Amino acid sequence: MADIVEINAFERTSKRALSPREIVAELDKYIIGQYEAKRAVAIALRNRIRRMRVTDPIRKEILPKNILMIGPTGVGKTEISRRLASLIKAPFLKVEATKYTEVGYVGRDVESMVRDLVEVSFQMVRQEAIEKVKHEAERAVEERLLDALIGATPPSSADEERRDSWRQTREKLREKLRAGALEEHYVEIRVKRESPFSQVGFFTAEGVEQLGVDLSELLEKLNPLGFGYTVKRMKIKEARELLFNEEADKLINLDEIKRQAVQRAEEMGIIFIDEIDKIAAGGREERFGPGVSRQGVQRDLLPILEGSTVRTRYGNVRTDNILFIAAGAFTMSKPSDLIPELQGRLPIRVELKPLSKEDFRRILKEPEDALTKQYQALMATEGLCLEFTDDALDAIAEIAFRLNERLENIGARRLHTVMEKLMEDIAFETCDLPEPKTFTIDAAYVHAKLKGIVEDLDLSRYIL
Repeated sequence: MADIVEINAFERTSKRALSPREIVAELDKYIIGQYEAKRAVAIALRNRIRRMRVTDPIRKEILPKNILMIGPTGVGKTEISRRLASLIKAPFLKVEATKYTEVGYVGRDVESMVRDLVEVSFQMVRQEAIEKVKHEAERAVEERLLDALIGATPPSSADEERRDSWRQTREKLREKLRAGALEEHYVEIRVKRESPFSQVGFFTAEGVEQLGVDLSELLEKLNPLGFGYTVKRMKIKEARELLFNEEADKLINLDEIKRQAVQRAEEMGIIFIDEIDKIAAGGREERFGPGVSRQGVQRDLLPILEGSTVRTRYGNVRTDNILFIAAGAFTMSKPSDLIPELQGRLPIRVELKPLSKEDFRRILKEPEDALTKQYQALMATEGLCLEFTDDALDAIAEIAFRLNERLENIGARRLHTVMEKLMEDIAFETCDLPEPKTFTIDAAYVHAKLKGIVEDLDLSRYIL
């Protein structure tokens, strides 16, 4: 029965469990190249479904296959993981390995990444629950705003004429509210008073997070008098959001949301641990000494990657089926510099290739969120029809590739700096162009705009 519940929960969230080939095809829409990495994450994702369908006792022996991505910065490691999570509507958390310290030292312990993942999961589930009651909550907000405008209680039944006038006025105000004609009007509304404990400074991530409990919520429950309500005066457009949150919270089952959040984090959660190479023995991280910044953190990671129970504010969470994807450039170290036990927890190794000039050209043009498409959409809001010729894309790709060779190689991120400099004049002047607004960027424009900066290496270091 537990197996069926888990499978249904996964498939209900992701609509339909995709095959590895379909997952790769979806990733291809946003990420150029890196087929081996896409294939690896697709198989790992599908294996999670397969594991759920295996019956005990063999199921307990099938461990999740975590992944180690090896490759320079800007080649798609994070983007592959993020898009994968978005594709299946899974809780996703990106962390940096260098932010954590060994238990007993000042700083974040590695279990906090699991607590953060559950928080992401809780917000996802809560938002989905709110969407289901959205219309009902909006109706309640409308009634509360009308109460604030004209009063909640009609005149006594003895005065029928005044009661009819009150109803008519209320309906007229309702029409104006729905038309947005009263958004700037001020009203006084009664709202729940904010808990003073939510503002206490020592309830921080580095402080009580190890307890895995919400102390502000606990202290509120211990207060027998509660915190009551207060009256606030604000514009209707500001009051809508505040009232909507209150009404939505009344309509959703918070305990059920917490249960589902924990279940989704356990079954579908993905944690991306970046800069794993910086805590390897050959890394450059020296500040805290090898016990804290390297081997200590690696050893603390072991039980989480293997499968353990972490206490969170929403309940205990098992990490057995959370997918961990570690990544690093490994320029100053190598995967074998990680402690052997951690290497064993990352059995799938995939190397991402550096991007070529042709990759840059494809990145500019092919993905659904390509940079050229983004700038075209931005300029279209000002009525400007912006076009990029094929030779312009070749020129931009060539410049970005050359800059990565001459300066630090930051992969596809170099395209962002190059494109921003290229678009600088157009973005500044587009509002003042006469109608109809059209502009074509060709290779001649690219070279004229960027040639001087590209040739001056010292200037390139600061600008591009």
